[in-house]
Amino acid sequence: MFESITGSLDTIFNKLRGKGRLTEENIKEGLREVRVALLEADTNYLVVKDFIQKVIDRAVGDEVIRSVAPGQQIVKIVHDEMITLMGAGDSSIPYVDGDITILMLVGLQGSGKTTTSGKLANLIASKGRRPLLVAADVQRPAAIEQLQVLGKQLNIPVFSEKGVTPVKICRGAVTFAKANNHDVVILDTAGRLHIDEELMLELNEINKKVKPTQIYFVCDSMTGQDAVNSAKEFNVQFGLDGVILTKLDGDTRGGAALSIKAVTGKPIKFVGVGEKLDKLEEFHPDRMASRILGMGDVVSLVEKAQKVINEEDAAKLEKKIKDGSLSLDDFLNQLQQIRKMGPLKDIMGMIPGLGKKMKGMQVDEKQVQNAEAIIHSMTREERMQPDIVEGNRKNRIASGSGTNVLDVSQLLKQFKQMKKMFKHFGGDGGNLMPSEGMLPNDAMKMNRKLRSKRKKVKRKKR
Repeated sequence: MFESITGSLDTIFNKLRGKGRLTEENIKEGLREVRVALLEADTNYLVVKDFIQKVIDRAVGDEVIRSVAPGQQIVKIVHDEMITLMGAGDSSIPYVDGDITILMLVGLQGSGKTTTSGKLANLIASKGRRPLLVAADVQRPAAIEQLQVLGKQLNIPVFSEKGVTPVKICRGAVTFAKANNHDVVILDTAGRLHIDEELMLELNEINKKVKPTQIYFVCDSMTGQDAVNSAKEFNVQFGLDGVILTKLDGDTRGGAALSIKAVTGKPIKFVGVGEKLDKLEEFHPDRMASRILGMGDVVSLVEKAQKVINEEDAAKLEKKIKDGSLSLDDFLNQLQQIRKMGPLKDIMGMIPGLGKKMKGMQVDEKQVQNAEAIIHSMTREERMQPDIVEGNRKNRIASGSGTNVLDVSQLLKQFKQMKKMFKHFGGDGGNLMPSEGMLPNDAMKMNRKLRSKRKKVKRKKR
């Protein structure tokens, strides 16, 4: 996400870092380019104008111009102002103790409300709550059936009624929720334009009769300023409590995410980052700003890892690494865990410094699939003792996995190098990365050891 703006800002900051000395003139020149980059990312013009002025006010001063690394200071100022622009993080849902929490989703047709309703219910259920989905969209053909399919996939009940108004459906759902011990009700309403008076009156009626705890505007981030303008109009009509941005994984520009808080005054609560029903994430402005500026997002990476990595399995794996008994079965298990965390390009982009190096690169997911196929094509003995895989065995494995002998040899070589590396560094480790053999925490441990060893060698030479 945000490849367009990230690439533009990276180029601009590199120019500023290359200056022997920063002056008021070249700071303003660099920020003119930042303005263009933000506008090209479909950020609201007034938001950009205010943002640039705030950065200039902070950047043009003795503190920055005399700084040891003024280029880095400019990046920090832009980073801080970007966090302020997107607003203080507020992904909390104010649950009503001892009563039903009612969440109403509103927005334009085609913005992804029904799918988002399912994703939100899934996220809420994962926190120990008992949500009820409500099919209140009687306008779009098959909307009710779509929500029922999603509910079945998630094992979350869906309330619907035929031949009655959306207002009656919503009121009936609240009664049903109270009788069946549901503590959260999610209303999936029909998509509408803010100029559609009849449908807007319908939403107002639901708002008055049902009194939702929170109203969230669901908008497609790929529509840029159209999404922001619609959110503004809906906020005038209903007084929104927050925004959910969908399809953020497909938005290379990022203008909607940068503009919507400043324009509406309402926080971005959640963001959709994929098609699957577990791809709704809490929005954190500080993490998003770091990702936009190519600085990585270690916190989100660790959270993703914690969801898929079992502590007991990690402890067993660490023991195997230390005693040198790591097998290709263990390697395969780690590859599968990493794939559960999401697309490799997204995962690697969260590692500080790596995102910039990957600019323009295509991460081939097929390489991981090939590695899995190769290991699956081995016998139990071959997985435990990779050294016996030679000659005819390689030919058989390559044939069975749909790869070639060179792929098999390369995987075995990488696995062997990885085991040597762990042994060299005293067996530290716990999780593997397909590209480097490690997850970030292990890589950082090893880098620290390597730097320490180098320093000792330099001291001895002196």
